[in-house]
Amino acid sequence: MTGPENGRLFAAADIAGLLGPLAARIPLEVTPVCASTNLLVRQRAAELPDWYTLVACRQTEGRGQQGRSFYSPPDTGLYMSVLLRPKLPAEQAVYITTAAAVAVCRAAEELGAERAQIKWVNDVLIRERKVCGILTQGGAGPAGMDHVVLGIGINVTEPAGGFPPPLSDIAGAVFPAGGPDRRPAMAAAVLRQLWQVCEGLAQGLFIPEYRRRSCLAGRQVQVEQNGRSRPALALGVDERCRLVVRWPDGQTQALLSGRVQVCPQDAPGA
Repeated sequence: MTGPENGRLFAAADIAGLLGPLAARIPLEVTPVCASTNLLVRQRAAELPDWYTLVACRQTEGRGQQGRSFYSPPDTGLYMSVLLRPKLPAEQAVYITTAAAVAVCRAAEELGAERAQIKWVNDVLIRERKVCGILTQGGAGPAGMDHVVLGIGINVTEPAGGFPPPLSDIAGAVFPAGGPDRRPAMAAAVLRQLWQVCEGLAQGLFIPEYRRRSCLAGRQVQVEQNGRSRPALALGVDERCRLVVRWPDGQTQALLSGRVQVCPQDAPGA
């Protein structure tokens, strides 16, 4: 299917047909275009069932961490949001984001991609290029967190002409340009893997794999927190999915949140 403004389209049936038994347990909706899948699911969260999944062939106002714009071209990107109601204590909320990163890595490799790694907290990298961003947004209820909307944006293939600057220096795709439309298969693979990791979510069964896939250990990084940027040496990810860093004064700290960039001298090819 194609649309004059939205490029190649696909339907919920294209994804459901690849889900196997899970098709009966994951309510799916596919829209040709929307402003933001996360926004729409959050607006309707009270009336939607657990594991409801909205997939868009195109987004016009996609957002990433800290309100940054998320580049969302038609034809080559997959944009999906999953409504979850996990029974987790507040201190384990990060498990949802980190488990999703593991699920995306597994899904990409299941479909034949090169090895995927994770840049703390939730960027999925292939060949040191970011191919996926994850945005988790919670909704409060009378007894605390009522639901979580898990947004996943994946560059399935490279857009025609490549990524625009400044993304051309950091963005990549799971697969090269051209070929068949892999977005339905990627959506189904992500949902299957996400279901699997969520079965052991509270126990943190995915954490050893998350730690193994980390690409930061031993690298010099810039840590951005509360409007401040500081250099540090990344030591690795601990058993609570925190990034452990050593500051220039020799002190170590386990970070719960923040944004990390690899310093140029530690980037590939430096």
